[in-house]
Formats: sequence, structure tokens, C-alpha cells
Amino acid sequence: MSSATTRFLLVFLWLASARAADAYGMQQAQTQKPGSAPATQGVYPQQLFQRGEAALKSGNLDEAEHAFRAVLAINPQVAGAYANLGVIYMRRKQWPQALGMLRQAEHLAPQIAGIRLNIGLVYYRENDFRNAIPLFESAVHDVPDSFQARYLLGLCYFFVERYGDAATTLEPLWSQASGQLNYLYVLGIAANKARRADLEQRALGHLVEIGQNSSEFHLLMGKAHLNREEYDEAITELELAAKGDPSLPFVHFNLGMAYLKKQDLEHAIAEFLKDIAIEPDVTYNYDQLGQVYFLQQQDQEAEKMFRKALHLDPQLASSHFQLARVYQRENRYPEALTEVDAALKLDPDSPGIHYLRGQVLQRLGRVQEAKAEMQTFTQLSNAAREKRHQELESGPMPNPELTQEPQ
Repeated sequence: MSSATTRFLLVFLWLASARAADAYGMQQAQTQKPGSAPATQGVYPQQLFQRGEAALKSGNLDEAEHAFRAVLAINPQVAGAYANLGVIYMRRKQWPQALGMLRQAEHLAPQIAGIRLNIGLVYYRENDFRNAIPLFESAVHDVPDSFQARYLLGLCYFFVERYGDAATTLEPLWSQASGQLNYLYVLGIAANKARRADLEQRALGHLVEIGQNSSEFHLLMGKAHLNREEYDEAITELELAAKGDPSLPFVHFNLGMAYLKKQDLEHAIAEFLKDIAIEPDVTYNYDQLGQVYFLQQQDQEAEKMFRKALHLDPQLASSHFQLARVYQRENRYPEALTEVDAALKLDPDSPGIHYLRGQVLQRLGRVQEAKAEMQTFTQLSNAAREKRHQELESGPMPNPELTQEPQ
């Protein structure tokens, strides 16, 4: 089993669904009746579509985009052209453009589950798991044996802490996926949280059996210790992973997280920088580095890191929140309000965000608004919300090793 396979099962799912959209688009062009929509000088778009599909398969995205747009200029009702334009934008990681094209395709061909699957993937790649769930659920309903849709649905349930649903959704994939360490890890953790001891033992037992002494296995074991706040044990496992494969993606990220939790800030910085050298587009490396620099009162460096994180993922509430804290400490209250408002839009139920917004508004002399924010903070600060507040204060425990595709 290659390390790429065990680390990045999701890229297979993404590419497979992209191929499904490509295949659908070809079928759409071939079956579209020439008289079903106005055409320019009687030209039928089939040849243009075939040219676009060939370019897409060869990776020539610019040529493919030009061809599919030419198809739509002749016949704007070809759903497959929109679907394949969506795929092109997905491969470029232009998520808003991808979503727009795929929604157009869905409007024209609502019966095609593959289009809904790709829309779900757009939300998934933006870490918007809650919006991805209904789309994956719909795809699983229509195509119950779809490995891609079921696996991604199970992961989304896992990431939003619906562990019982995650275990129930992922378990039927055992025959296909039980050779994958990530699958066994997620299934075992979900089963544990759902109090399904038999499934937990089966999944984690098989994980140990096939993982042996591999670097990937030590990475997952280190991550498990990290999630249980067993930081010394996490460091031991992660160091073994790094020793076996120093370039293993995310092992240094998780080491950085472990050192950060132990308040060993210099070691944390060193590990995050090592992971950036391996995976320069992992948003959370910059987010966590920013938090380390904030703790060290290096506000300029913290701001730089949070800005890098938000350049990669403008939807990361944590970086908006922490950047607002930087500006608050520097008495840059209008800028702090801009960032805390962005965080609030992304996470409106967070007590910590409301509390910080109240503080900033107070400094800006907007006393009544500040009072309202503090009242909201009080209303939200029950046990569950306080837990979320603490996550924002100390940094989330993200899972990029389960979601990141290779470059």
C-alpha cells in the first residue's frame, strides 16, 4: 500500500466524481436534439463538446474551458457543458465559479446524481461540511452503491460530530475500504463515540493489523493521542512517524499542535514551518503559526500568518477571530470590528466571537450595541457553547490529514 493511497483516499473520490461529470457531459452532448435550442447557422455543438472533453482529459483546462463555453454560446441548454465547466473550476480550486456552473447544470438536469455529488464536493473542499451533507445524502439515496458519495457523506458526518451517522454510513464500505488506514481510523473513532464497541474493536484491531510499524500508522496513532490530550504520547508516536518518513505530510503539523498544547512554542514554530515546506497550501499551518506568534506577542508576524491563512481559505472563522484579537491588542478597533464581523458571519453561535465584538464595540463608543453583544454572549454561554468558545481561544483541532488532496 503506497503512502499516497493511505494519506489521500479523497483525491480518488474527487477525480472519480469529476470523471463521472465528464462522462455525463459527453452523453448530454450526444443525446441533445439539434432542434431543442437555437443554434448558430445550424452548427451542432457535438464536435466542440468532444474537443472540450479531450482537452479536459489531457489536463488542458484553458482549451477545455474555451470549447465548453463555445458549446454554450451555440446552445445554452447543454447541461453537460456547465457540468464540465464546473469540473474545470474545481480543478483550479475556483470554488465560487465551480459552484455557479454546477448549479446551472443541476437546474437543467436535476435527475443526475453526479452533478449533485460534485456540488457537495465544492462545499466539502471549502470545509463547509454541513452544506455538503444534504447533497451527499441525495446522491446516496439515488445511487446507494456509490462508494464516493457514501464515503464523503460518512466523513462529513464525522467532521460535524454526528458519530452515530458516520459509523452507520461508513460501515457498509468495509469490503471496499478496509485496506485503507484513514478509513479504519475514522470508522473506529466514530464507533467509539457512538458507543459501538464491537465495530470500534473490529476497525481499530484491523488498523493495528495492517498498519504494522508504518509511518502512516504512527501518524494516526499520534493523532488519536492528540485528540485525547495525551500530548507526550502523541509526540512519541509522531516522532516515530517522522523518523520513518520525514516528508510525510501532516506529521509535522500534528507535532506542532502537540508542542503548542504543551506551550513549547519554539518547537511548535519549527514543526509548523517543516510542514509548510512539505505542504505549502495547508491553511491550518498558517492559522496555528499565527496563534503561536500571538502568544509570543509578535503581532506583526501573527497578522502576516492569519492573512496567509485567509488568502487560502477566506471562510476560516478562527483566523478572522484571531486577527481581530491582534487588532484589538494594537488598538486598531475599526479593523478589529471588520474581522470579528467576518468571523461572526461564519460562526454566529460562538459566544467568544460575540464577547470579542462587544469589547470592540465598547472601545468604539457604540455602547448600546456592545451591551446587546454581551447579553448575547451570556445567553449562549452554556456548557456546549463554552466548549466552542474554548476551541476558538486555544485553536481548533483540525483534521487536514483526512481532507487535504495532494498537489
